[in-house]
Amino acid sequence: MENRQIQRANFTVSALGLGTWQLGGDWGDVSEEQALEILGNAYGAGVNFFDTADVYGDGRSERIIGSFLKTIDKDKVIVATKMGRRAPLDSSFYTYENFSAWIDRSRTNLGVDSLDLTQLHCPPDEVFDIESVYDDLDRLVDEGAIKKYGVSVETCSQALRAIKRPKVATVQIIFNAFRLKPLDEVLPSAKEAGVGIIARIPLASGLLSGKYTKETIFSQDDHRNYNRKGEAFDVGETFSGVDYEVGLQAAKRFANLQNAVAPATAAIAWILSHDAVSTVIPGARNISQLKGNLAATDYLDLGASIDTGVVDIYDQYLRSSIHPRW
Repeated sequence: MENRQIQRANFTVSALGLGTWQLGGDWGDVSEEQALEILGNAYGAGVNFFDTADVYGDGRSERIIGSFLKTIDKDKVIVATKMGRRAPLDSSFYTYENFSAWIDRSRTNLGVDSLDLTQLHCPPDEVFDIESVYDDLDRLVDEGAIKKYGVSVETCSQALRAIKRPKVATVQIIFNAFRLKPLDEVLPSAKEAGVGIIARIPLASGLLSGKYTKETIFSQDDHRNYNRKGEAFDVGETFSGVDYEVGLQAAKRFANLQNAVAPATAAIAWILSHDAVSTVIPGARNISQLKGNLAATDYLDLGASIDTGVVDIYDQYLRSSIHPRW
């Protein structure tokens, strides 16, 4: 497993991390036994970066990770969580008191004294410009409740504003073969500033796996069923904001760019071929998916070789609808 340095955080993270939204239950049911098996196998393969949030399954994802941490040397891993979605998306809720309460809940769920990395969970746009928010986060670092902090963003504009803040250690952003705008400014700016880039939704909610068709049915509790038009949260979080049927066409083209590995593996390898990315955090609902994700670390050359094809697909199918919005 390749490791990469996040300069501002002074973290060394595995290039491939593990996203754990699916362990909360928003992608269909995953049992606790299955979840612990996935976490253990990822750790055994060299993954040391695990991303969660306090609202994934109302804390279920954090609690399962907390159980997992009891079985290993937790100083060898970095757990990143998020906060801010337990209240209405209103900047008035982004206060020291609420931060403290949310952080205390996450510390309890995870069974730790101090959070390795806490991230503002896609807050309202104006939050990125409120000085007191950063002052409060600095205070929580000084008090030892958190070690470092970062932001999870919806737009490139938000990412660029966060990078300018001297103590923001990481930016988590949607970056995949169907979301190329971060290449324009975000990745170069982060690299220059020493800010870690955490690439989320690397498979565009599974579209880039090439396994879906018009007939695919997602369960009622799967956000790919209930959030296609942004009914529950930003539509960019589901299929990266790509219209499903257009995405199927683009995914078919992507799958034809190479024949050496599975499309999902190639999609992650393409992201990893960008050295400004600190870690990629695909989820996995079973060991087979995890193994496919892990295989991407062996194909970085492949990732670079399909770059022209990725851009061509984006230009033909997606740029006009995706680039202006996020």
